[in-house]
Amino acid sequence: MRGYQITFFTQQDRRHEGRPLADWLVETARSLGVRGATALLAAEGFGHGRRIHSARFFELADQPVEVTMVASAEETERLFAHLREHRVHVFYARTPVEFGTIGEDQA
Repeated sequence: MRGYQITFFTQQDRRHEGRPLADWLVETARSLGVRGATALLAAEGFGHGRRIHSARFFELADQPVEVTMVASAEETERLFAHLREHRVHVFYARTPVEFGTIGEDQA
């Protein structure tokens, strides 16, 4: 299948509609039918403001977070329409990818 890998870059303390933005993005992707999403905590990074964000003991709220998902073109359009509708402000990267599943389900 062809689609997109979408990665959102945010911080632990960023919130949307009263929830951590990373959690909101994962739940939103799930509710819109995206096949899966993963939130990863990073040790350190910087954004457009050039300020270093890190996971230091006293600054855990400032810890960088990436939310990555792979979605079809249709799912991607639904997701971005929803983000615009909810006025989400977040930096992202969207890359064309081929995706699928290989092997048998062992469950």
